Amino acid sequence: METSTALLTDQYELTMLQAALRAGTAERRAVFEVFARSLPAGRRYGVVAGTGRLLDAIADFRFGTDELDFLTGNGIVDEPTAKWLSSYRFTGDVYGYPEGECYFPNSPILSVEGTFAEAVLLETVVLSILNYDSAIASAASRMAVAAGDRPLIEMGSRRTHERAAVSAARAAHIAGFATTSNLAAGRAYGVPTGGTAAHAFTMLHDSERHAFEAQLASLGDGTTLLVDTYDVERAVKTAVELAGPALGAVRIDSGDLADLARRVRAQLDALGARATRIIVTGDLDEHGIAALAAAPVDGYGVGTSLVTGSGAPTASLVYKLVARADRPGEDAPLRPVAKRSTGKPTIGGRKRALRRLDVHGVACAEVVTVGEPAPGVRDRLLQVPLVRGGEIVGREPLTAARDRHRAVVAELPPQARQLSRGEPALPTEIVADGPQGG
Repeated sequence: METSTALLTDQYELTMLQAALRAGTAERRAVFEVFARSLPAGRRYGVVAGTGRLLDAIADFRFGTDELDFLTGNGIVDEPTAKWLSSYRFTGDVYGYPEGECYFPNSPILSVEGTFAEAVLLETVVLSILNYDSAIASAASRMAVAAGDRPLIEMGSRRTHERAAVSAARAAHIAGFATTSNLAAGRAYGVPTGGTAAHAFTMLHDSERHAFEAQLASLGDGTTLLVDTYDVERAVKTAVELAGPALGAVRIDSGDLADLARRVRAQLDALGARATRIIVTGDLDEHGIAALAAAPVDGYGVGTSLVTGSGAPTASLVYKLVARADRPGEDAPLRPVAKRSTGKPTIGGRKRALRRLDVHGVACAEVVTVGEPAPGVRDRLLQVPLVRGGEIVGREPLTAARDRHRAVVAELPPQARQLSRGEPALPTEIVADGPQGG
């Protein structure tokens, strides 16, 4: 299995490198920033995810013999560039919003500082990881808000690329999903896994009763029985007859979920299975989950909408040069650079960010400073060191990102948790010389 991430990139990163090496500009210091010009239409906030995966990708960004043979054999780079790539190691610094943190338009969620040559090569892999994972986490967070205290199960593996499914499960867990059906995510990232049976298992057997008996014999009374293969009312009756009041849960995957949940709850209670939970699945998104808030539902399974970002499959993050030196050397001063393209301008200069809170501890602004900030007593600095001098320093347990996200969402103003279309929950204030303390 391939371990190098060096070819998870676009060819123009390498052609830029080759040209810069020839021009003598490759070793100039540079600062690149990752940000979104806007949030997906109607969204109130975004969620940073993928940072841990990105750190792993940076550690594995190496050009070995196989990678170099491919590049030179296909005329993608010349021999001097290949020689430079053979010893490539990122030796710069990376700062960024930690995983689980929320972001807003123009939030500098990642800063990559090093030579132009070192930093430009990371552009594509940075955006590949952060764009997808942040899109999934942003959708998952809205679903978690809609679900409230009811648990969410991620079950979208069959609706996306097999490797994307693993990343989606990880990102969803950060943003509030309790479990995943994806075993690779469980092994790689420690995301709790779960799953029982599909309709095929019921139809395999001579009767629904036989199917339920087989599942209960294998998994115990605490399992979840799928009750909508044939007739829901009859299936629930059979399930309780076989498992008794200890039956863990029933799952409904089709039909009018709210109506069926109410009918099944009444039937379960009448049969004495008051502790048996009701899990609903079937093309749910955050709006479908919210519509079931008053129904007697105990948990939700979400697939397609989750792994496709619920209508926003990318976070639309960009990776832009914002400062560079005029000559090589650590002592060369950086100067701001910016695009003036119509519709795609950028703000020059290395930036830092803080979240401003009001006297009640509620976030009221995203303050982005060109230069070092001067935080006030109610300001929370947002960026943390992730890589220092090429050494990765920002790894953390997934539970830390999950806990952080829960705390950050609670800190946002109430309108942030509304699912209706609206403006970003916080205004982004760009301050040229750093904010005044307050």
